[in-house]
Amino acid sequence: MDSHGKTHHEDASPNLIPLSKYSNRVELKTLLERSDGGAGFVEKRVVVGGWVKSSRAVKKESLPPVFVPPPSSGGSQASPTPSFSCTEIINSKMNIFRKVFDVLSGGGKTYPIFEKHDLAGQKASSPPEYIIHFQINDGSSVSTLQVIVDSVLSSVPATQLMSLGTCIVAEGVLRQPLAASAKHVIELEAEKLLHVGTVDPDKYPLSKKQLPLHMLRDHSHFRPRTTTVGSVTRVHSALTLASHTFLQNNGFQYVQVPVITTTGAGEMFRVTTLLGEDDDKEEKKHVNEKDGVSIDTVKAAVKEKTRLIDHLKRTDSNREAVVAAVHDLKKTSDLASQLEMKQRPKASATLIKPEKVDFSKDFFGCEAYLTVSGRLHLESYASALGKVYTFGPRFIADKIDSTRHLAEMWNVETEIAFSELDDAMDCAAEFFKFLCNYLLENRHEDMKFISKRVDKTITIRIEATASSSILRFSYSEAISVLQKATTRTFETKPEWGVALTEEHLSYLTDEIYKGCVIIHSYPKEVKPFYTRLNDDKETVAAFDLVVPKVGVVITGSQNEERFEILDARISEYGLTTKEKYEWYLDLRRHGTVKHSGISLRMEHMLLFATGLPDIKDAVPFPRSWGKANN
Repeated sequence: MDSHGKTHHEDASPNLIPLSKYSNRVELKTLLERSDGGAGFVEKRVVVGGWVKSSRAVKKESLPPVFVPPPSSGGSQASPTPSFSCTEIINSKMNIFRKVFDVLSGGGKTYPIFEKHDLAGQKASSPPEYIIHFQINDGSSVSTLQVIVDSVLSSVPATQLMSLGTCIVAEGVLRQPLAASAKHVIELEAEKLLHVGTVDPDKYPLSKKQLPLHMLRDHSHFRPRTTTVGSVTRVHSALTLASHTFLQNNGFQYVQVPVITTTGAGEMFRVTTLLGEDDDKEEKKHVNEKDGVSIDTVKAAVKEKTRLIDHLKRTDSNREAVVAAVHDLKKTSDLASQLEMKQRPKASATLIKPEKVDFSKDFFGCEAYLTVSGRLHLESYASALGKVYTFGPRFIADKIDSTRHLAEMWNVETEIAFSELDDAMDCAAEFFKFLCNYLLENRHEDMKFISKRVDKTITIRIEATASSSILRFSYSEAISVLQKATTRTFETKPEWGVALTEEHLSYLTDEIYKGCVIIHSYPKEVKPFYTRLNDDKETVAAFDLVVPKVGVVITGSQNEERFEILDARISEYGLTTKEKYEWYLDLRRHGTVKHSGISLRMEHMLLFATGLPDIKDAVPFPRSWGKANN
C-alpha cells in the first residue's frame, strides 16, 4: 500500500488506457490532450516512453526515527507510561513536519512518495541514491509528462540517466502531484525502467538552452527532438492529411506521376549514368586541395569547432572562452568558403556538354531529368478520369540560396477536365481555406505553441484568412497599383511584361490589401508554354494565390486544349526536341477537352501556417544549392 492508500497489483492490466497501436505503450497525447489533462486516469498503471527534455534529482534522505514505547515486561501490571510535555513532543516531530510541509508546498526539497527498498543497510561507500524527476516527450504531443524515478531502478548512473536526449521506457502508476503549485495534472510514479538509451553529453549537439533554428540545420537528424521542429512536423503531417481529405472528398482520384521525365523546361537536374568515376576522382583531388590544404580537412575542423562551442554553451563556460571559440570557428568557416569558391570554377570547366554526349548509350536511352511539374502527366489521366491529383517532389536546379527556395520541394497538383480558369481559382481558394480550418480544428495545441514560440500573430492571421473571401484581380491591375506606389522604391521596376518579384507581391499582400489575393491573366512570356492563350493573344489563363509574409502558395492555370496553338507555342518557346512532346500533343489530337488545374507548394503553405521565416526549417532534410546534409 502506498502513501495514497492504494494497493498495487503487479498483474494489473495496462490495457485500462488505450495503447498505441503497434507499440506496447501509451502515447502521451492519450494522457495529456484530454480536457481534464489526464486526471481521469489517476491510479491507472501504464507503460510510457520518450526522450528526456529536462530533469532534476533530489538526494534521498531517511526519515528520523519515531519513538515507540517499549512493550510491557509481562504480568498483569502494565508498565508506567512515560510522561512527555507538549513542547518535547512538538520538538521531537519538528523535522517530520518540515519535510511534510516541503512536499505539500512544492518547496526545494522533495521526498519520495513511497519507498520500494529498505535502505537501512546501505553502505557508506555505495553511490548516493536519488529521486529523479524527468520531463519526457514522445513526439505525439507538445506536452511533456513528469516521470518520477528512484535511481536504484536503473543500472545506469543517475548523472547519465538525466542527460538531455536520453530515451527511457518506464512502467508505473499515474498520480496526482502532491504539490499544489504543480503545473501538470498527472505524473508517473515509475516502478520499473524497461529501457534506457543513453547519450554522450560531450557529443550530443542539442542543449537545454533554446538554440536558433538555423543552428540546428547542421544536425537535421536530431532537430525533430526539439519542441519547435516537432510541432512544425505535426502541422506538416496535418496539412498532408488535409490535402488528401479535401481532394478525396471532392471526387479526385490519386495518381502517381513519374519523378524522372524526358520533358520540361528551365534549370533541370539531369539524370545520367555516363559520368566516369576515375576522371571524377582525379578532378576532385585537383580542385579540393590548394597549397596543401584539403577542403575536407577544413570542413572536418569546422564540425569539430562547432561541437566545441556547443559543449562550452552546455557547460556554462565563461563568456570569453565562448567568444574566442566563435571567432576561431568564423575564421575556419571563411577558409572553407574560400576553398569552395575556388573549387567551383574548376569543376565547371569539366562539365560534359550535352551536345557531345551520346545519350542513346545512357540508362534510359535518351536524355532524362528530375521533374519540375507533374501536371503534364496528370492531363492524360484527367482526360479519362475527370478529376485527378498527385503529391510528390519537384526539382529545380536554380543556383539560388534564399529563404523561399529549395532544390527539392513537394507539390500537391490537380487536373480537372471540363474546367476553366474560374473553376481552378475557385478550387484553389476553397482548398486553401480548408487547410487553414483543418489546422485550427485539429492541431490546436501545436498552433498554440507555435504562436507562442515563433509568431504571435499566426493564429489570428489564419483565422482571418479562413473566414474571409480572397480578392481577385488581374496582373495588369497589379502593375497599375505597384506603379502608383509613391512611398516605396522597388529593386525591379514594375512594368507590364516583367515577372512579379517577391518585393512586389509582399507590397500587395502586406501593405496594400493586407491579406491573401489571387492575381490572374499574366503575360504569356512569364508563364509555362502549356497555359491557355487568352483572346488578347498577349496574356494567358494563369493565376497565383499570394499570401502575406510568404508569397505564392498556389499556382494554377487553364491549359491549352487547342492543338494548333499548343503546337505553335512549343516552337515559340524553343523546345527543339519537339518529338518529346508528341504524346502531349496526342491528347489534343484525340478527344481534346478544356481542362485546368492547380499546384500547391506544400513547404510555402507550411511557412504561412507556422510563421517560420526560412523554408529550410520547414523541410525535414532540406536540399539547396551547395547543401545536402544527411
